[in-house]
Amino acid sequence: MISIKNESISADEYIDFLKRTDLGKQYPKERFSERIAKLVKNTQISLVARNEDNIIVGVLFGLTDFAYWLFVTDLGVDRDYEKQGIGTKLFKEAHKLAGDQKDIAVYLCANHKALPFYEKMGMKKADDVMALNHVEWTSFQVE
Repeated sequence: MISIKNESISADEYIDFLKRTDLGKQYPKERFSERIAKLVKNTQISLVARNEDNIIVGVLFGLTDFAYWLFVTDLGVDRDYEKQGIGTKLFKEAHKLAGDQKDIAVYLCANHKALPFYEKMGMKKADDVMALNHVEWTSFQVE
């Protein structure tokens, strides 16, 4: 039994979760722990899926204006719980919390392995997004 709640989690809980997903590859190594602490503290939507042992098996973080858009910053599922519909439920619940499909456009940055999932959710590659990125970025795997 998986439960999904809009709840805040600690940086330590999130880092532990990242060790069990491929999501951790999206973060740079520079000031990792400090930046994760800011992330979990400041996200507007913080959906957390937990199993019957209260272990986090899925997370979606998002930023929204609750009127026009939702930017999904993080969506991941524990490798042992993939293909069980958890990511789909998290995505749909976040869209609903932000204001639902009639009003809210969803944007995100997806790694190439996640593209089929997002396409299944009805998303398409956008051509109207701009980026400014001068961030120091050393790739690493959260362990």
